[in-house]
Amino acid sequence: MDYQLLEVENGKPIKMWTQDVPVEDEAREQLINTARMPFIYRHLAVMPDVHLGKGSTIGSVIPTQGAIIPAAVGVDIGCGMMAACTTLLASDLPDNLHALRTAIERAVPHGRTVGRGRRDEGSWDTPPETVDAMWAGLLEGFTRITDRHPCLKNTNNRKHLGTLGTGNHFIEVCLDEADRVWFMLHSGSRGVGNAIGNHFIGLAQKDMQQHIAKLPNRDLAYFAEGSQHFDDYVEAVGWAQDFARRNRLLMMQNVIAAARGVIAQPFSASVEAVNCHHNYVQRETHFGAEVLVTRKGAVSAQKGELGIIPGSMGARSFIVRGLGNEESFCSCSHGAGRTMSRNEARRRFTVADQERATAHVECRKDADVIDEIPMAYKDIDAVMHAQRELVEVVHTLHQVVCVKG
Repeated sequence: MDYQLLEVENGKPIKMWTQDVPVEDEAREQLINTARMPFIYRHLAVMPDVHLGKGSTIGSVIPTQGAIIPAAVGVDIGCGMMAACTTLLASDLPDNLHALRTAIERAVPHGRTVGRGRRDEGSWDTPPETVDAMWAGLLEGFTRITDRHPCLKNTNNRKHLGTLGTGNHFIEVCLDEADRVWFMLHSGSRGVGNAIGNHFIGLAQKDMQQHIAKLPNRDLAYFAEGSQHFDDYVEAVGWAQDFARRNRLLMMQNVIAAARGVIAQPFSASVEAVNCHHNYVQRETHFGAEVLVTRKGAVSAQKGELGIIPGSMGARSFIVRGLGNEESFCSCSHGAGRTMSRNEARRRFTVADQERATAHVECRKDADVIDEIPMAYKDIDAVMHAQRELVEVVHTLHQVVCVKG
């Protein structure tokens, strides 16, 4: 077997593609709790980037029948990756990449400003026409959802479309093994997706109020199929996933336009890797049965399907092709996976450590990004080796520019 098997008393087994990759005890306990839910189908599949998450473990694939766990999907609904290969070569890039980084930072709102009366720097003040055109395709579905759940109406929605966010979200300029230039980015459904996730997690806990004490964890509260909130959640989460996909598409368009303003060499760009989610749920058929597959920090890796597995901001990333491994429910990891919390990274490392770890990358090197230091993540090479039966590497990318929120 290319996976480790963890049998669970009073639950379904757990299959873990974690050879030579550390797994924290708290994450194992969280996986066991999830595996004991009565509607898990066959087994859980665990990816090598697995680590503790809210409700359910990040880096896990959770197949269910007859129920859905909103906290397993999480609040960054539809978070994922997009990559575009260009006709540029490394030699076409300017010697000093600072101007390219600042052009991208001007073109895509990023970060977050908190404070009464202050505009959030991570949102649009007045969204451009391209954003309004994209929002028009989302408005009908949003209106239908907010008619039933009015609290979701006054959220960061239209003004967050085409924006990056904070945390581990990023935009990168990368070089592949042939020195071709790629643009790559990572983001999701922003403020509105967060609001949808939290709202339905709360509804699930409220609906199960009489039974919630019997759950291994209150964040495993679920909606039973056939209930009103189940149908509402499926519709809302599908809409948020569409928002996330369009969000990445808009950002990529703006990144390419910004680069054209800095790079003298004319170029074209095509999306070579799919615009892929790694925090989402969808109906799929596995082992002859229709199931709801929740991928929390995992990517679909159907046979022949392209995906993106990023490393940390100082390591390599990979464009991969799925091998269609059914035991993993045709999935792979969504990245390297953290080895420590953000607070622990801030305690352990300094700005000088960040500067050394990212010396080869044009990026921010200040106290506000220490939580994203490469040493806070697992070894991406070990992660890739552990999932060698899930995907094959098509391209290896090394970042030269990184924009963080």
